[in-house]
Amino acid sequence: MSVAKVTNLPTLICIDIQQGFLDEEAWGGNRNNKDAEVICARIINRWRDMNANIIHVRHSSTNPNSKLHESSEGFKFQPSCAPKDNERVITKSVNSCFIGTNLKQVLDDQNCQSLVIIGLTTDHCVSTTTRMAGNFGYKTYLISDATATFDKIGIDGTQYDSELIHQTALASLNEEFATVINSSELFKLF
Repeated sequence: MSVAKVTNLPTLICIDIQQGFLDEEAWGGNRNNKDAEVICARIINRWRDMNANIIHVRHSSTNPNSKLHESSEGFKFQPSCAPKDNERVITKSVNSCFIGTNLKQVLDDQNCQSLVIIGLTTDHCVSTTTRMAGNFGYKTYLISDATATFDKIGIDGTQYDSELIHQTALASLNEEFATVINSSELFKLF
């Protein structure tokens, strides 16, 4: 797929790159794309080098037993992708970065027209946020190798492989809510 060079830099949205997701078994096991955070860190550093806008979103579970509850070590950002002092942090408690937060207002105040989305997990918060971003009219790029997920159990008890879940989530989003590309393609654009 050929993607045209973009002149205005999109805002980078980094979703839930938190330590709690390092515990694979807590989320279903067999995580795919174990290099996602390495790739996320490269993208974050590229955006920093370009002095482009970065917004970090973290999940704050209302369940006190969750790895993503604010009382847990898992609530903290993974160090390689942690925000710097001048980068905005938004905290959410549902699957969409837009619900219960000021994200849309922040983007609109900055006259943002386009987004790049990275983070965890492909079929939950990344998917929900990407769908809303597309519906709000933002030109949205979702970076396929800068996100990951875990095995899922279907309603009939069937276990579905994480890579299948990842690929079907990306397929459902591509060209409907976002342009799905990999990090190499992203770095050719920006």
